[in-house]
Amino acid sequence: MRGPVQERELILSTVRTFVDREVVPAASALEHRNEYPTALVERMKAIGLFGVNVPEAYGGTALGAVLYAEIFEELARGWMSVAGVLGTHLVICDVIAHHGTPEQRQRFLPVLASAAKRGALALTEPDAGSDLKAIRTTATREGGDYVLSGSKMWITNARHGGIFVVLARTGPDSLSAFIVEKGAGVRVARDIDKLGYKGIETCEVVFDDCRVPAANLIGLEEGRGLRHVMTGLEAERINVAARGVGLARAALDEALKYARLRRTFGKPIAEHQAIQLLLADMATKVEAARQLTRFAAAKKDRGERCDLEAGMAKLFATETAQEVALDAMRVLGANGYSTDFPIERFYRDAPLLIIGGGTNEIQRLVIARALLKRDQ
Repeated sequence: MRGPVQERELILSTVRTFVDREVVPAASALEHRNEYPTALVERMKAIGLFGVNVPEAYGGTALGAVLYAEIFEELARGWMSVAGVLGTHLVICDVIAHHGTPEQRQRFLPVLASAAKRGALALTEPDAGSDLKAIRTTATREGGDYVLSGSKMWITNARHGGIFVVLARTGPDSLSAFIVEKGAGVRVARDIDKLGYKGIETCEVVFDDCRVPAANLIGLEEGRGLRHVMTGLEAERINVAARGVGLARAALDEALKYARLRRTFGKPIAEHQAIQLLLADMATKVEAARQLTRFAAAKKDRGERCDLEAGMAKLFATETAQEVALDAMRVLGANGYSTDFPIERFYRDAPLLIIGGGTNEIQRLVIARALLKRDQ
């Protein structure tokens, strides 16, 4: 019989092997073609990754936040877009698992855990991103249904997902969260072309008088939507931080490999002090980002509030991803700017991490407010 440590190592080993053998060899070609990674997603389904934060009673594995972060680090090391397919899906699993009614959990979590249907989180709007209280999408009660009207922007998994968690206004000062199954009244209006994060769709979604059963109001509670989605956003900040660690680690690994092989002035560039200084700073930042992320995840596993720690991890790890990607490009020189090497992909993917999951400017405010409140 395997113990918890052995089980954890087996899971990580499986993910690591998948990334090394299947993701890394395919990532750059798929990314440059902006092609959805269908075969890789199917393998992720077979491995069981879409249920890693779903309770076992609903068909998941409930691996815990630390292992969840380690899985995201491995996936992002291979290609951030495959981590993105999984990330938004697991956020809505988290929201439903924590705040859904027993009927909602029984109805939706097994379907999500098996990835029979994948999930999408619909919060952001053209005029409401960091300021979720500015949301204009409305949900009006009509008999046994709510009718949703409005549009959402930057929705990952919009085309390939089948279940949305949507934040909508149910009154002048009331935001509520709904589980919406794709169908009549849900229209993917367009795909947003992006600098990086290719191969995964990011869309505008329009709700045209979309009828949603009142039974799909999360927790059957109006006016609690912000509280509900913040649970998911806390988990999202941990997974975004872990993605930053994975991307930075991949950039560092490429820089180390290149520095050992590339020769100038009669010796490998790894023996030049200027390169060694860069590599030392890069490695230190990556390890610091990893430890911050795992510290936040460990607090979540213990059931403790971790908004401060998750904000710190998200801020530091994503800034680290951008800095290390650029430093890796410096190590590779002109080759780092070439599509023959993956560094340019890392450099284009990194900025989204700084913006997504709550901008880093917002993270700084979250951190400062939590510190000030804690010291009162």
